[in-house]
Amino acid sequence: MAKGYDCLKCPGYCCSYPLIGLTKRDVERLGRHHGLDFDTAREKFTEEAHGRKYVMRRKKDKYYGKICQFFDTQERRCTIYAARPAVCRDFPNDERCGYYDFLSFEREAQDDPEFVAVTNHRD
Repeated sequence: MAKGYDCLKCPGYCCSYPLIGLTKRDVERLGRHHGLDFDTAREKFTEEAHGRKYVMRRKKDKYYGKICQFFDTQERRCTIYAARPAVCRDFPNDERCGYYDFLSFEREAQDDPEFVAVTNHRD
């Protein structure tokens, strides 16, 4: 069955979540991808937050306030797709993405194929 969404047509809503939890294996994968050892990758790419040992660091974003540090804010896509964390690999855990459905509806309603619906996440 085909997916009911197209990540390449989305401005990266899921990448803007305040908590992008990582596993030790995710940090190892990011380290390998960047040619870094585990400790260097952990220091550079993660922080402790929300009671979790490894949480993805974020950067500023004009639409969502903050977004994953590996998200290209100009092209609106992931720059580490091959090394992305498990939570990103599993998203949206279904054949449909609720945010993409909402975005598609809004783009049609606004008659604007580039429309971006902005949300306000709290840190």
